Amino acid sequence: MAFLQTTDDLGFRLELAERPARIVSLVPSWTETLFAFGSGDEIVGLTRFCVEPADRVAEVPKIGGTKNPDIKAIVDLRPDIVIANAEENRREDIEKLRAAGIPVFTTYSRTVASAVEAILKLGQVVGRPAEADAIAREVVREVSVIETGLGVWNRLRFRVFCPIWKNPWMAFNADTYAHDVLRMLGFNNIFASAGERYPRVTLDEALALRPDFVLLPNEPYEFSQKDADELKPLLPPALSRRVVLIDGRDLHWYGAHMAPGLNRLAALLARVRAASV
Repeated sequence: MAFLQTTDDLGFRLELAERPARIVSLVPSWTETLFAFGSGDEIVGLTRFCVEPADRVAEVPKIGGTKNPDIKAIVDLRPDIVIANAEENRREDIEKLRAAGIPVFTTYSRTVASAVEAILKLGQVVGRPAEADAIAREVVREVSVIETGLGVWNRLRFRVFCPIWKNPWMAFNADTYAHDVLRMLGFNNIFASAGERYPRVTLDEALALRPDFVLLPNEPYEFSQKDADELKPLLPPALSRRVVLIDGRDLHWYGAHMAPGLNRLAALLARVRAASV
């Protein structure tokens, strides 16, 4: 009897004869989550962007980046499973691993709720269902607290421009996890209705949509105070006082990062919102 039979978020069938003893993770947030599950000793390969938990990932072999993993190095590690993500990793790399006979579990979360489901499913895949359930429950509790605490702000939503890249400017539409995080926190993403999930935009297009705030995350583009200072003179005076630097991991990372990350982001934006009225 197989240890597990399931399908991943892209519909690919996954069958494992036994609990994975050798895991390669190509997703930084899932790497952190695997360690939180207690699966650290089974992890034999990571990307160079897998930086948490810092004291544990340093000793694990690196197999390249999320977009350019060393396929041969991964194959040589003889993993029982590779953990991937449809947005962070390239389809051609995932297909090469499957062609080499390596099972790949690919996630594709585009809402907070689906990210919670992915935590549970990942726990099943690596044989840590109880640990996954505990983390998922913590996330659900935190989301409930945040949404309950919104009060009037759930109706009086501020509009936000939250770019993820610069030169060219890029944003995200409603079919993304980051959008759902902002929605859950009581904000309206001005590019929600864009035709592409990650549209290229101009600053003039953003300003025409009348944002109340500009949020600058430090991931995937590493927006800094220097970027904020350069941007402010290009904005209307009121908006220039509402440019906020945020932690990109709190906005984009799934898994074990979600409960503390969403809590921090909610607290920060609540302070910013309160100071603006």
